[in-house]
Amino acid sequence: QVSFEYSASAIAYAIVIMRVSMGWIFLQAGLEKLFAAEPWTAAGFLQFAIPEGNPFTAWFASMAGNATVDALVIWGQILIGACLILGLFVRGAAFWGAVQMVLFWMASLEGGLSEFLPLAHGWVIDDHLIYAFILYFLGAIGAGRILGLDGRLENSDFVKNNSWVKLLTG
Repeated sequence: QVSFEYSASAIAYAIVIMRVSMGWIFLQAGLEKLFAAEPWTAAGFLQFAIPEGNPFTAWFASMAGNATVDALVIWGQILIGACLILGLFVRGAAFWGAVQMVLFWMASLEGGLSEFLPLAHGWVIDDHLIYAFILYFLGAIGAGRILGLDGRLENSDFVKNNSWVKLLTG
């Protein structure tokens, strides 16, 4: 049997640091794309950088050159990052951030199930999935309520009268 004592405030600060750090990663990635010297596009990656043997190669290649895909990546990263940093709509931001990370993970696969889902640095798990798991954790625990705007938003009359908004906050 294991027992230990912990500090609720230390855990709360750790959650805030994790939330803001993940937010910074997304915000910085989006802003770098938005303000790149040359207009950023995912086309080259989607068409030429997907590893050989990836079971999703054709699907990713079909999106190459699609301006909507480029805008979703750039603005998605900026909005996810800003929301995580501010603690605003954290559940929604965490969900869409995790979706983006799973898509990036899928693009990194070097083979299929018969090859144990190989990645450049191992099998199955890589940094994309770790980020997705962290985002899931932040959304699941309602990390936006801890030193974030979600706590205030959830107490507003608007959210109390529109319960669907609560699905995005936390």
